[in-house]
Amino acid sequence: MKKMFKKQIVIPVIAVLFLVIGSGFKNDFFEIAKQIEIFTTLFKELNMNYVDETNPAELMDSAIKNMLDELDPYTRFMNEQDVESYRINNAGEYSGIGALVRSYESKLLIVEPYKGYPADKAGLKAGDEIIKIGETLVADFDDNASELLKGANGTSVNVTFVRQGETKTATLEREGVEVDAVPYYEMIDDQTGYVVLARFNRKASSQTKLAMQDLKGKGMKRMVLDLRGNPGGLLSEAINVTNLFVPKGELIVTTKSKVKKFNQSYRTKNQPEDLNIPLVVLIDGSSASASEIVSGGLQDLDRAVIVGARSFGKGLVQRPLKLTYGTQLKVTISRYYTPSGRCIQSLDYWNRDQEGNAVRNTKFSEFTTRNGRKVQDGGGVMPDIEIETLKSNTLLDALESNYMVFDFATDYYYDHTFGSVEDFQFTQTDYVAFKNFAQQEGFTFRTKTEELLEESINREEHLLGQEVQDKYKDLLLALNRGKFSALDTFQKEIQKSLEDEIVKRFFYREGLYDYYLKNDGAILVAQGLLKDSGRYNQLLQ
Repeated sequence: MKKMFKKQIVIPVIAVLFLVIGSGFKNDFFEIAKQIEIFTTLFKELNMNYVDETNPAELMDSAIKNMLDELDPYTRFMNEQDVESYRINNAGEYSGIGALVRSYESKLLIVEPYKGYPADKAGLKAGDEIIKIGETLVADFDDNASELLKGANGTSVNVTFVRQGETKTATLEREGVEVDAVPYYEMIDDQTGYVVLARFNRKASSQTKLAMQDLKGKGMKRMVLDLRGNPGGLLSEAINVTNLFVPKGELIVTTKSKVKKFNQSYRTKNQPEDLNIPLVVLIDGSSASASEIVSGGLQDLDRAVIVGARSFGKGLVQRPLKLTYGTQLKVTISRYYTPSGRCIQSLDYWNRDQEGNAVRNTKFSEFTTRNGRKVQDGGGVMPDIEIETLKSNTLLDALESNYMVFDFATDYYYDHTFGSVEDFQFTQTDYVAFKNFAQQEGFTFRTKTEELLEESINREEHLLGQEVQDKYKDLLLALNRGKFSALDTFQKEIQKSLEDEIVKRFFYREGLYDYYLKNDGAILVAQGLLKDSGRYNQLLQ
């Protein structure tokens, strides 16, 4: 009992911190104290009197996570392992097997092995399902089993995995893994350079600068900066990357919070790398946070033409706050605003629909860039030139969330052979095979129209006659039949996702970028725009 009491002494301290932060430092400290007392009393009585043995740590972890779920998905409690992972992600290096993995209850799925690292050397492929690490079954491991793959340089780990129904084993020797912010850069033509900025860790601005300098040595006089799929990262690095193209002292971001110390204006602090090089920035629906600070800032300052699809729309800033016992709270502290004064936050987490999902902003306000161009807030960064194949919709999201593209690419890899990326071609026959695969796998998805119709039928069934009800149901059936015709309607968009995933299987991510230089629609549009200086300048005016 004494041991349990010691654990409980810590609880009021944690509760005070969470409730104070959650309350926004309101002056009603009596109410805060009252809620703390209720909570700690309940927690003590629950643990002391519940009929079965309880686990105080697990109960508290569940209580914290459920409390934070009421806020936004970026405010979360980090245990010691989470804190270490957060540090590694920002540092850009760690020790492990060198592969992107997805965690399930009974397995770890290899999503992408990195070229030349332990997983690749041992022959692991995307689609392999790791079911055992050392002597530990993944299904029996309560925490994230991917942590078992990490370890000191030079140490070995045995894995058992399933590939295409066959169980195999492999021994991997862990080593240091460098997570580059700029995984690729190359010349598109004799004067146009292409730089991929994949994440905003501590290497982002320095690696982007080095890439620019190297490409200038190869004749670069105009540039494409690819931020597609970049989920963001460090605010400071977003400012430093923007600084490569704009003067010292330029306002890039303003943050606004109800806590005064978090209200700040961020200006560039360094001399730029190039103020005049014509620049196109590529974005899509997965470009978020720091990516939107860069693209939105360069758009507001009329320093670059933005090409692609509307970005994700994350206009919130987080900061890790230290708690006790090595844990932290990563909490949303403010909203950020681009130079024109717009906040591009897309989802309103304080207003939710009947299913508890955050409501998407649909009313936008207009702002003006430095040259007087019209831009909008509230829904991500809208590109100056849209690329249809980069836009998303319910169908594309469903294909992604159901892993249809990923699983088809896995099967495709074992049925085909290509000598080089130049030999790769995804044919109409291949696309028909994908459609058949989706049908065989029972792929389906729900549209907003279906949801509204079903809701109407269920809510007003007693008011509708049988004839109306039958017509409603016929319409739902027709909608369901029309879903597979949508696979034809959006073939270009779906085929791009398929090609991207398949090329990575054969030629790694470097090969994918090589493929992009000659086949990617957004890059080809950007290249053509940069060659047409008249149109480029007109867009910025």
